[in-house]
Amino acid sequence: MSHPAPAPSRPPGVPAARRPELPPVHGAVICIAAPCLVISPEHGQLTGRGIEGVYRSGRRLLSRCVLRVAGRDPVPVQSRSLGADRAAFTATVRTGADPGPDPDIGVERVRHADGTERITLRSFTARPVRLPVEVSLGSDLAELAAVAAGRAGPELPAGVHAAGLRWSTGSAQAVTVAEPAPDDALASAGLLRWQLELAPGQSRTIELRTGQDRTARAPAGQVANPLADARAEADDPRAESWFRTSLEDLGALLLRDTGDQADAYAAAGVPWRLGLAPAESLWAARMALPLGTGLAAATLRILARTQRDGSGPDAGMIPGPLRGAGPQLPPGCTGTEATLAFPAVLAEARLWGLPEEEVDRLLPAAERCLGWLRGALGENGFLADPDPGPRRCETQAHAHRAALLGAELLDGCGREGAGEWRERAAALRERFRAGFWIDGPDGGRPASALHPDGRPLPRLTGAAAHLLDTGLLGGGRPAPGLLDKARTEQLARLLGAPGMDSGWGLRSMAVREPGHNPFGHRSGSVRAYESAVAVAGLAQAGFEKEAAGLLRGLLYAAEAFGYRLPEMFAAEQRTAGSAPLPHPAACRPAAVAAAAGIHVLTALAGIRPDAPAGTVALVPLPGAPLGALRLSGLRVSGEPFAVRISRLGLGMVEEAADALQLGG
Repeated sequence: MSHPAPAPSRPPGVPAARRPELPPVHGAVICIAAPCLVISPEHGQLTGRGIEGVYRSGRRLLSRCVLRVAGRDPVPVQSRSLGADRAAFTATVRTGADPGPDPDIGVERVRHADGTERITLRSFTARPVRLPVEVSLGSDLAELAAVAAGRAGPELPAGVHAAGLRWSTGSAQAVTVAEPAPDDALASAGLLRWQLELAPGQSRTIELRTGQDRTARAPAGQVANPLADARAEADDPRAESWFRTSLEDLGALLLRDTGDQADAYAAAGVPWRLGLAPAESLWAARMALPLGTGLAAATLRILARTQRDGSGPDAGMIPGPLRGAGPQLPPGCTGTEATLAFPAVLAEARLWGLPEEEVDRLLPAAERCLGWLRGALGENGFLADPDPGPRRCETQAHAHRAALLGAELLDGCGREGAGEWRERAAALRERFRAGFWIDGPDGGRPASALHPDGRPLPRLTGAAAHLLDTGLLGGGRPAPGLLDKARTEQLARLLGAPGMDSGWGLRSMAVREPGHNPFGHRSGSVRAYESAVAVAGLAQAGFEKEAAGLLRGLLYAAEAFGYRLPEMFAAEQRTAGSAPLPHPAACRPAAVAAAAGIHVLTALAGIRPDAPAGTVALVPLPGAPLGALRLSGLRVSGEPFAVRISRLGLGMVEEAADALQLGG
């Protein structure tokens, strides 16, 4: 998750201003259909406390929606997600009409991200009942950032508006309308009232619609979804649930680009980052390539429009915010990561079947990214993030991938310069093996970073997983990595050991490292995206045992979180009866965490396409750790693609474009 950059220097003796703490959201029930968002407590009553409420485009339209039946607060029984964009809250009421302890009224509230709520009351009594029902509403029309910082301000006065209530400020308004219309509306108290007659066993429904005007409902989720409606089936039924939820959440996070309404990208996550985070939007699009190239193409187009021009040192860079990387390292720049990802994602999208005319359109921006990389490499041949700053191991991995996949892209498109970038990649491999590897009696490890003065930081972190993520070249070949074979094997052993493998996924820092914190963003928590990178990288490199161990841990974690993995979570070593612990400030859903489920399960099949050459190779993970697995509705060369992996780990293509040939 993102963190602001450090505050500027201050005079001696002046205390640092404390950054406002984000309200905890780990227990919230979140419904998302970007740009619409609803955050509810588990009991379902919107009380106006904390961050709960109905939001659209970052503004809270409704902060309070409290239901009372027969003068009583319903007793919460259960909350459950019905999909990415809706949730149900079940409660009961004892009216006293019948003696005994049993509830006699059932209440179900189905709440949608678009601001629609259906309240259904069902009578369990043996005689007709007359129920007074009231809903108390309130709005502050506050921006999400102000709500998170505790500066939302008081509720606004309401006015009666048709069959509901209306709130307004100079720049915004919100309207809640009810159907059927209330028998009474009291604006001064924000109350809507009904008197409902229910026969035995009868149900009555009240529908509330909250929006910025009197339209039937907010236009949520109107972005054309470029993701294929794929499906996973496996001997382990959890795989199907995880894949389906990941696909729903990624689709629910899609937002239109303000520069071109035809283009959409995956917002980073909710509730804190419902917007464009260049690196994470690119990584999510890359991991979703098996669902089609549309999201990658749109994301690349959006970022190409932001690329810096001119002739200065930043020319060709894709701008991005600073983000914290834990107490050991100063902030990193997501612009660096996005700039390095751009040519790599374009190269891989081409292999998955991005049309050549679209590749040609985006190629100049990829070349400018490579031009920026040429100038950004320091005198020692490593890349800082940002400069001056540490040389992180994962940044060198991103740079190496950009060079190799960029060279492949230039070659495939008949452009000059491929030889230069292969030479630069080879030189970086040589320097990295000499400067980043720390020898030791246990076989050694990669440094997490080099300080600006060249000293290695010896901590073992999850960022090392990026050294295994080499990327895909033509003909289904993985690109070479920064490490040689022996050191790759040593890294795989380290990532698969209990110090890094928590049993719920990969820790962002090994247990015994100084400063380990199981809740730390980069100092011990499990980050879903990094864990998925490790699984796919280990599988590609042939380390079946380590890949399968991390995969099973992620699946256990996904099950514990209702298959909606947060971007990070705390995890002590998994034991019988234990559970992963939610991070109170983590985004959930988050784009890279949702895409991680797709990436991990498709990595099991080892699909390696080369659409320009008309081939696709299958290199499934041996041993079939989830038993038999079938993936259908994927896309290669724009056509449906289905693959089946047997319980013996053998792969078979069941559906593919006629022009595709199965390669080795």
